[in-house]
Amino acid sequence: MRIEQLAAPGVQKLSAYDPGYDPETIRQMLGLPRMLELGSNENGYGPSPAVTTLLKKRDFADAIRYPDAGARKLKQAIAQRWNVDPNAVTLGNGSHELLVLIAETFVAPGDEVVFPQYGFAVFKLAALGSGAVPVQVATLPRDGNQPFGADPDAMAAALGPKTKLVYLANPNNPTGTWWDRTTLARFLVRVPKHTVIVIDEAYREYVDEALVPDALSLADLHPHIVVTRTFSKAHGLAALRIGYAISNPALAAVLERTRLTFNVNLYAQAAATQAIADVAHVERVRAANAAERARLTAGLKEFGLFVFPSQGNFVLVDFGRPAKPIEDALLKRGVIVRPMGGYGLPTCLRITVGLPGENEELLTAVAAVLAEDLA
Repeated sequence: MRIEQLAAPGVQKLSAYDPGYDPETIRQMLGLPRMLELGSNENGYGPSPAVTTLLKKRDFADAIRYPDAGARKLKQAIAQRWNVDPNAVTLGNGSHELLVLIAETFVAPGDEVVFPQYGFAVFKLAALGSGAVPVQVATLPRDGNQPFGADPDAMAAALGPKTKLVYLANPNNPTGTWWDRTTLARFLVRVPKHTVIVIDEAYREYVDEALVPDALSLADLHPHIVVTRTFSKAHGLAALRIGYAISNPALAAVLERTRLTFNVNLYAQAAATQAIADVAHVERVRAANAAERARLTAGLKEFGLFVFPSQGNFVLVDFGRPAKPIEDALLKRGVIVRPMGGYGLPTCLRITVGLPGENEELLTAVAAVLAEDLA
């Protein structure tokens, strides 16, 4: 018997999540002085200065103590920021953990989990790991206003008596596409009441609020909405691994039964509490990202490339030919981007919107690579 056969049936179907390249490992392997990391949608502007000051002041003598298992100060800060009940907040070691936790808590073997074809990879992994039947729904065509975006009518048609969970990212990673308020509202009222629906808003802070609604403002349209967000992106705390979910308190209480105790460390709690209070910093990050996203998009389009519309801190780019040689050539030049073959998009690469100088370096590298004979 192979060891793999000892695992639960759902786990046997899994492949481990691919986190992308480790920049330092690649730098050493290639013998380069530095790497330009534009593959993980990190925030090059960094966290709030108040967070940096806070962490520098700590002597870490309290590392011997367990953190507050209930993270009461942080929950209160999140609740105050979004005008919700602190008991509606569930914390996770990144929103990735929460996406999996929700499936583990509410999905039983044989239940169906619905998500769009080009949705975040963790959606399918969470469904399989819980023993569910993943229902991957075909997206809108590439030649529309939301190319490869989630199709609301097809998603609604896929719902049925066995549908226990729906995942939807707004805006979506990796396509960058989104649903407007009307589209999301019309979909929510079509979701069966026995179904939990997760709206993943990892990139919420980057959006144009006139285009992309706050799902919390639509929570009254369905009793089992869970909105997931993260401190890894606009708040610049990716290394500390902290995310949160907001749902009705009764649903959050059920999640508390399965949430790992002490899953958010002491320093992450302190940093996130400080970060969510600095609204001005996040707004500066949003405005800078919007300007650079537009500039990066325009620059890539000048090469004749198809750039998907995006409301995140990244753009998806279709090179019109296998992207692997292009990715490899960029890597040799010290530029890390994200391959999309695992999503079924072998001609595409996802590129993080970096700082102005980083975006200029990326455009220069792409121009050089496109001029090479990569056959």
